[in-house]
Amino acid sequence: MGNKLITIARIKGAHGVKGEARLQSFTAEREACFTYGPFLNEAGAPFLTPVKWRPVKDGFVVTLKENLSREEVDSLRGTNLYAPREALPAPDEDEFYITDLLGLTALDQSGQLAGKIAAVQNFGAGDLLEIDGPKGRFFVAFTREAVPAVDIAARTVTIVPPDLSEDG
Repeated sequence: MGNKLITIARIKGAHGVKGEARLQSFTAEREACFTYGPFLNEAGAPFLTPVKWRPVKDGFVVTLKENLSREEVDSLRGTNLYAPREALPAPDEDEFYITDLLGLTALDQSGQLAGKIAAVQNFGAGDLLEIDGPKGRFFVAFTREAVPAVDIAARTVTIVPPDLSEDG
């Protein structure tokens, strides 16, 4: 996949009556999501063009060039917005794009299969790897203690899995 897309923002719904959108940014520096040109859709095609924006508590209120109605913006609630991978800076050491972690094989410290990373979640207390394992899905905190090794090239992570026993 040479032209991989990275999710940089999500539409949270409409704001006001003039078709402005509420937007949640996923970039490390919140305003950086506006620096990659028009937002792309999941197919990589230009989708929405921010003209101006202002920060609010949980994201941004954005005026779009496309001049959508409030109802049209609201119908896009939950839509992810993308930028081309090559437009984003390379992650620092010990930093990863979520898309690079998805699908990696999770191994326990003895090298036994624990599952595959299905998602990366953050419910407010830090990132969690959601792992689809043989006994069901479980979460592991994405910390150095719980995930001591990430090998993107080998497509594996080493985890310290939680105790999933019935009596534990």
